[in-house]
Amino acid sequence: MHDLTGFQRDLLYTITGLDEPHGLAIKEEMEEYYETDVHHGRLYPNLDTMADKDLVNKSMKDRRTNEYELTDRGRREIKDRAEWEDQYLAGREIPRP
Repeated sequence: MHDLTGFQRDLLYTITGLDEPHGLAIKEEMEEYYETDVHHGRLYPNLDTMADKDLVNKSMKDRRTNEYELTDRGRREIKDRAEWEDQYLAGREIPRP
């Protein structure tokens, strides 16, 4: 996951957490988190890059909607990232602003 942008990592986590991760649902979640519009020209090329890297499978739900699902590699990357974060965060109190 070290070669992904922060936006791509956020997409991966979002796909993991959605029951039906399709383009519009992912876009809405990302807009809520980023508190700004996420344009199609940013969203879909990044999703395609993640599919090219074998982190997600992209399939057609219908003629206008693509669905995204984590691959085995995507799940491994999420797990590995969580373990990496835990080595620095586990048992530590995170200061509040």
